[in-house]
Amino acid sequence: MDASFASICIQKDARAGGETEQRLYLLPAWRETSFYTARERAALAWTEAITNIQQGHAYDAVFEEVRREFNESDLVKLTLAINQINTWNRISIGFRVEAGTYQAQVRANA
Repeated sequence: MDASFASICIQKDARAGGETEQRLYLLPAWRETSFYTARERAALAWTEAITNIQQGHAYDAVFEEVRREFNESDLVKLTLAINQINTWNRISIGFRVEAGTYQAQVRANA
């Protein structure tokens, strides 16, 4: 998967949602920074584990970490979101969508 394509789309949506530049720029180094909560770190580790599932399963330590931070319902929702984003990325890559052409929609707070 083309990580640069995924990163561009995620950053555009995150900015539209009010995420700070500092946290976006340091996202690739999330393990080495103090800008992410334990819950966010668990979600990021789970995202990597599910996205890079070549081993046939997520590592037990990552699963245990994410289960400490997310109840069953929220973990299902997180996992579905990860898989949906991975699907969109693979479709975009397959259809040769040019990175950087995606336009984020600013959403009103509900």
